[in-house]
Amino acid sequence: MRVSIQEAITKLQNGEVVAIPTETVYGLAADATNENALRQIYVIKARPANNPLIVHIASISQVQDWAAEFPPLAQKLAQVFWPGPFTLVLPAKASISNILRADEPTVALRVPSHPLALQLLQQSGLGLAAPSANKYTQLSPTTAAHVATGLGDSVPVLDGGSCKVGVESTIVSVHGDDWQLLRHGMITEAQVAHIAGRPALSNVEHLALPKVPGQHILHYSPRTQTLLFDDEKLLNDALETFSKNHVNCVVLNIGENAIGAKENTIYLSNTPELVAEGLYDALHRLDALGADRILVKMPPDIAEWAAITDRLVRAGQRV
Repeated sequence: MRVSIQEAITKLQNGEVVAIPTETVYGLAADATNENALRQIYVIKARPANNPLIVHIASISQVQDWAAEFPPLAQKLAQVFWPGPFTLVLPAKASISNILRADEPTVALRVPSHPLALQLLQQSGLGLAAPSANKYTQLSPTTAAHVATGLGDSVPVLDGGSCKVGVESTIVSVHGDDWQLLRHGMITEAQVAHIAGRPALSNVEHLALPKVPGQHILHYSPRTQTLLFDDEKLLNDALETFSKNHVNCVVLNIGENAIGAKENTIYLSNTPELVAEGLYDALHRLDALGADRILVKMPPDIAEWAAITDRLVRAGQRV
């Protein structure tokens, strides 16, 4: 069910949930101060209650409404990467809902850059909890149609077109003068380190990792069994073996050109940003074909591709 921005604002202010566009993926949004609305998110997504939600806010000036501390390093990162696909995890104010925080002492905050999301936040006056608008562990949606496919037509959707970043935000936790990378995104670890002026703490150096979205070993998954190959020859050998055994396969080939393109194969660019933009849509399209297997040719195992690799290894099984 598509709704206008004014209809979306009214529903959100009345404690309902609405799927909204961001530059990363579509989020299932609710008033982050309304615990009944927050519970609806968990029910609709079948999301475990111990998995916290990210709060989307309109500007950096609103951090003080949610966080008990806003260290200079966190301020510096926010000034550079907001609005954008970047989430900061900070100590939460005691007044922040335990449902939102999943009993964590921290709160995750982001200022999205999608113009419709920002307009919604500014005009509604709300902070919005908005995890991906899909069932838990399943493929994230990057179009309004993906939301309807995953959650059904009864969920109201504010249609903002296709998401341009295409994968979930980078998540960083700040502890005084130090920081940790909690989830890879298209703002890379190297970019954050450059602005921070220091590398991230390793898990060994700081063991008390806060829970954040996207850490489950199974996530971003098509319904179709998905197998990941680092080598194209191994993929082609597997394709031949499956064919002989009448196992129907479709292929996602990342980082290769489409010369001599094969049937039931989607080719994505050798540029990380373009692959990120098209990744979930490609997996949705392959999943819809009803094949027995999706075979994926993985991108290079280097830092620039970390966000893509992270999503794929949680979506499938490496061969």
